[in-house]
Amino acid sequence: MRTAVVGGGPGGLFAATLLKLADPSSDVVVFERNRPHDTFGFGVVFSDATLRGIDDVDPVLLRALTDDGVHWDEIEVRIHGERWRCGGNGMAAIARMTLLRLLHDHAGAAGVDLRFEHDIPDPGRLAGDYDLVVGADGANSVVRRHFEPALRPSVTVASAKFIWLATTKLFDGLTFIHERGPDGVFAVHGYPYQVGGTPSPPGGPDASTFIVETDQTSWRRAGLDAFDVTQPPGPSDMASKAYLEALFADHLDGHPLLVNNSRWGNFRTVRCARWRHDNVVILGDAAHTAHFSVGSGTKMAMEDAAGLVQSLAEHPGDLATALDAFEAARRPPVDKIQGAAGPSLSWWEHFGRYHDHLGAAQFSFHFFSRAIPLDKLATRDPRFVTDVSDWWTSHHGAPPLATPLSVAGRKLDGRVVTVAPPPVGADPVATVRSGGEELVPFRLPGDPPPASGDWGLWLTAPDGEAGLSAVITQLEAGIAAGAAVVAVSGGSSVTRVLLCEEARMVRGALALLIDDALRPAQAATLILSGRADLVGASEAVAEAWTAAASTIGAPT
Repeated sequence: MRTAVVGGGPGGLFAATLLKLADPSSDVVVFERNRPHDTFGFGVVFSDATLRGIDDVDPVLLRALTDDGVHWDEIEVRIHGERWRCGGNGMAAIARMTLLRLLHDHAGAAGVDLRFEHDIPDPGRLAGDYDLVVGADGANSVVRRHFEPALRPSVTVASAKFIWLATTKLFDGLTFIHERGPDGVFAVHGYPYQVGGTPSPPGGPDASTFIVETDQTSWRRAGLDAFDVTQPPGPSDMASKAYLEALFADHLDGHPLLVNNSRWGNFRTVRCARWRHDNVVILGDAAHTAHFSVGSGTKMAMEDAAGLVQSLAEHPGDLATALDAFEAARRPPVDKIQGAAGPSLSWWEHFGRYHDHLGAAQFSFHFFSRAIPLDKLATRDPRFVTDVSDWWTSHHGAPPLATPLSVAGRKLDGRVVTVAPPPVGADPVATVRSGGEELVPFRLPGDPPPASGDWGLWLTAPDGEAGLSAVITQLEAGIAAGAAVVAVSGGSSVTRVLLCEEARMVRGALALLIDDALRPAQAATLILSGRADLVGASEAVAEAWTAAASTIGAPT
């Protein structure tokens, strides 16, 4: 079989090598537009679980990370002058240039034909010349664009801004730094990696990746929107480099920031209805992207490559079946990662409100629990959860779900309430009770409030974040009319949380999140993290939460 791989990144090189190793008589060509030693970016990260999966197919990555990588277990959050660490997060990083060099050598040794400085202006013609075309040419894939009618891609652009830099300052491991400067909030994802190899990137033998994120308002206020990002790759935004060196000077300890095609961008989440068309298949960032806060695009691309070659081996002589099998096998794990990336990306789009509203302990727990609830965090690092629980108990005198709360002049014994659906033909709003008594009467948006007494606003969250603005308008109107509590139901786990946080962190109202599907530990996570003031469910579910209230999140 004659195979053309478009794109000489880790995914394309790994796919080409595995194809050649599987059938040494095959003709495998990689077309890469850049020169052999060109690379954009700095270090790339892999989790320990990822290493095990890829090593089962080919040990090249594990050898590379063992010889040239940096490994760590703890993640550190720096906020309000404090440092909080959570362990159980085994990861390793390697310089992208080093990884590419090793993959070049591995591919060449296998007999892959590597053709650098070679653009592919017409992927359709390539598909006619080869038995199989693999599009591994990244998020701006030429192959995907050429076959767009068949692949039906969609792209969602995040509002947050980010820029990739590096520094000669070596962090101990993955480090998240959050600062409010004179123009707004900025945050860093920093992690060390060994550069190694020849030629060496800027910064000598060792460096740390230094990704900075911020919101649109802070970015514009700081004047960082002046650089022309439409110019071809190469020049870096030196004004932003200088600004960020000054802003994070206390964390850089005199070390400079390093640039490599460093310019601000907005993260683009790519999804495709199909990953193949006839004898063409796409993988890695060409087919799907996930925010870098939850995983590595390099990791997914290399896993895709392994899955593709496995499917081809399992269906010899039947290319169509093999490509369909590849897509069927890889979609579930990719969907899982993209599903986890959604809440994480949303967190980074709103981290300014968490910085300003939450103390260091609660901010750190909010960060680590954006995708992992309290009980699973306790399995990873019991000490971290104990420290946060001790902080909560020292301030509130009880575990999260058992903590008293004053609502409309009444003191509740805990944070759990029951939600009973209205009788048929009655008012469409459910009844919320605590200790057998109605909490407050609730009204729908636009309904007139009661003539007297406290009341609550009942909101239905939208399915997606695009619908949030309309519901936030309802939230504003309800609070202006005097609602003492805001109850949020429906929608998705992300939109429910965002509305509750909008109510309590931005508008200063009490927020009740309603979700029958939550486990007790998930309900406690919402309270301990500051995402909600109260949690509600049907009677049976609420009773299960209450039964566990004295133990979940209690100090040990």
